[in-house]
Amino acid sequence: MACRALNVSRSGYYDWRDRPIPERDRDNELPLKHIEQIHADSRQTYGSPRVHAELTLGLGLPVNRKRVERLIREAGIQGLYRRKQAWTTIRDPAAEPAPDLVNRHFAVTEPDRLWITDITEHPTAEGKLYCAAVMDAYSRLIIGWSLAGHMRTELVTDALGMAIIRRKPDDNATILHSDHGSQYTSWAFGQRLRAAGLLASVGTVGDCYDNAMMESFRGTLQLEILDQKQWDTRDQLANAIFEWIECWYNPKRRHSAIGMHSPVTFDALHTRSDQDH
Repeated sequence: MACRALNVSRSGYYDWRDRPIPERDRDNELPLKHIEQIHADSRQTYGSPRVHAELTLGLGLPVNRKRVERLIREAGIQGLYRRKQAWTTIRDPAAEPAPDLVNRHFAVTEPDRLWITDITEHPTAEGKLYCAAVMDAYSRLIIGWSLAGHMRTELVTDALGMAIIRRKPDDNATILHSDHGSQYTSWAFGQRLRAAGLLASVGTVGDCYDNAMMESFRGTLQLEILDQKQWDTRDQLANAIFEWIECWYNPKRRHSAIGMHSPVTFDALHTRSDQDH
């Protein structure tokens, strides 16, 4: 009945069915299965650069970048692409900020030499949720974070406290760089920095390049979590952000700026290198 409906001879159908699979299709079958699985495991966020990195670095498959791009295109697979973000923190004009110890030189050669921090906000049906995060500039690892329904100073001191407990930085060896937000120029935050032996640094007012790493992080957070659905409650979104940072971004998500490693892996590579020496 199908042959009659499609005006195809039965012999022609059986000839097509029994025809050997072209060699090119056979060669592409296994990489395509891996590509589809990698894209699914990445929460449908990876495009061709990170899929290629996962194939070569993660699975050890010697596959060409252009071939990966072609297979992704033919399979209709797409990654997520970032949109611009807005500033969240508000400057206190009466505060006397710390000097700029970084001068937009964010390249460091080892962990715990430069930490950067920022606040981002996310709407829910019951009100905004604020996230303060502290990143190690060396590995892009989020070493401290906190979530709250307010932007009071304890939001940023809680995130800093987590980073200090996790990393235990040496006295006067780590710079903590922030913007001019009133939370970061407050007396309480300054006291927490001094007690931990951290060196305070504040960037240029209104310069998006001055905190580009944190801008990139919160843009990724916006794209991969906030924009995926409408969030009903702060607790619902807070749980999703916790899971995203600790189960995906830090241990698994590959970053082009650190050789397509994840932050946890890149941080561990430095530790192993020190042990080898």
